[in-house]
Amino acid sequence: MKNIRVIAAGIAAAGFISCTVTTHGTSQAAAEGDFAGRNAPYYYHAEGIKAHTVKGDMQAGIACFGRAIQADSSYAPAYYELAANGMYATPDEAVELARKAFRLDTTNKWYHQFYGQALIYAGRYDEALKVYRRLQTENPKDPDNYRILAALYEQKQSPVMALVTLDSAELRFGRIPVLSAMKRRLLVATNQIDKAVVEARAMVEAAPYEAQRHVVLGDLYAIAKKDSLARAEYDRALQIDSTNVQTLMALADFHAGRQDYRALLAVTRQLFQSDELPLETKIKRFGQFTSDTRFYREYYFQLNDLASTLAIRYPDDKRVVELYAGHLIASGELEQALALYKSHLADQPPAEEYFRAVIDIESYLQHPDSVDKYVTRALELFPAKVDFHLSKGHVMSNSKQYVKAIGAYKGALRHADTDSLRSVIWGMIGDAWHQKAEAGEPNLEERLPLQTGLLGKKGIARKAMKECYKAYERSLRYWPDNTMVLNNYAYFLSLEERDLERALTMSSRVVALTDNNPTYLDTHGWVLFKLGRTDEARKILQKAVALDGQKSPELMVHYGDILHLLGEQFMAEIYWRRALEKGYDARQIEQRLKQPAVKKPEPKE
Repeated sequence: MKNIRVIAAGIAAAGFISCTVTTHGTSQAAAEGDFAGRNAPYYYHAEGIKAHTVKGDMQAGIACFGRAIQADSSYAPAYYELAANGMYATPDEAVELARKAFRLDTTNKWYHQFYGQALIYAGRYDEALKVYRRLQTENPKDPDNYRILAALYEQKQSPVMALVTLDSAELRFGRIPVLSAMKRRLLVATNQIDKAVVEARAMVEAAPYEAQRHVVLGDLYAIAKKDSLARAEYDRALQIDSTNVQTLMALADFHAGRQDYRALLAVTRQLFQSDELPLETKIKRFGQFTSDTRFYREYYFQLNDLASTLAIRYPDDKRVVELYAGHLIASGELEQALALYKSHLADQPPAEEYFRAVIDIESYLQHPDSVDKYVTRALELFPAKVDFHLSKGHVMSNSKQYVKAIGAYKGALRHADTDSLRSVIWGMIGDAWHQKAEAGEPNLEERLPLQTGLLGKKGIARKAMKECYKAYERSLRYWPDNTMVLNNYAYFLSLEERDLERALTMSSRVVALTDNNPTYLDTHGWVLFKLGRTDEARKILQKAVALDGQKSPELMVHYGDILHLLGEQFMAEIYWRRALEKGYDARQIEQRLKQPAVKKPEPKE
């Protein structure tokens, strides 16, 4: 802690530089000379107040008060001004300035009170307690001294002394609301509920038509487990003002504490109808109610009523639109949610999120024409949004218009702003080329060569796969660890039984980057299988099937194929048949079942 002489000296030094003396037709030096005697501190004090309060120049104020202290080190007002106006570096320096002012003029109650306040601000509660005990003795007619003294006792974990102080204040001043509230809180904290009830009843009797006092008494009855009395007080408060938010909130908390959820939701409906409760609070409460699926299901009709109330009162607020649509979707009312979002597509300014929601729901409902319609509208309004271009590509791909899908994905590339996103889009382009290869359908420029016999379906597929691999190569240049692309690239190479060592490198990298993903393990095992490493492949695919829970028919077919080659025909047929049950192509399963069993290889010595 700095010595007060050091602080004052520093301030005074600044004063020599920047304290400006107001002159009236005379030089500054002459003006200062006129006040070089006993009036100097008063003069510089006045100049400091002008500089700081009138002109807003704190540095000049500090300098002037410093000159006053330099002229008379016992001039208390200058110390007080420095402390009271924040002209210090640390809270402890404020304490030293306030202490100096008080010790120089112990009869000034303002200096004394500010000294106590500075100690509290500095967190020096023990010293502050001593100051306020003295203030209470010297100035017993100020209730604020009792309030602060009680708060300091509470801070020092002496609630009994705090209560004694508040009782003294009550005897001297009668009941003061702020002190009574503090006393009730301390009584509750010390488990003296009955005394707190007595205090609250006295407050109600003093002003029976103030709703908040009935609420306080009701809260105390609730703490005392006297529910009927608590309800009676809440009812009296509602009779005084049935729309009072504080009363309704207290009643809601009461019902929540008793787990009476129907009553809680009924009160919440009243709160949702009030303009006084902020919308943000209403949305937060609804979110809390709907976070538990079981609660949502059990009280669906009440929650539906709350959501409808918000939708009616705030029809154009985006947060409420999202809340109500989310509620409809959770209720299985997809068509209603879709209609709600569509009703807001013409909002100005247009909202991207509404278009996204419509496109997502229409895609889920498998309405490709509608998806195309709304994607087109979205692109007209938001031509630079990558996700709408991607949605266009998905629409074209789902309708087997692969060339148009590739064009849409390339349109998205023009707006992609990160290498990872560019990698993902090139991966989608590669996937579209693969789908085209599988379909074997020619585009317009391929039809003439096909008709003349220059290009067969196999040629179209080879050409498409060549483009697929080119797209994957570009994707991996942007992001070498794109697991989706690495996995697909490795799998397609394994199907063509080409470049298998590279396929193995890619599938191994995918497995290293991910955490036991069954699909990626399947690819890795299949590549090992194609390389003739059958035992390794079996272990990998066995793990993949277990992790997948036998959900993927492709995975079970692959596992069955490996078991077949290992001579385990019985188990191979079990997995093939399970794949058939899961929807795998019946013709291909039939062909597998007709294969002759393979002799089980002899164990290696």
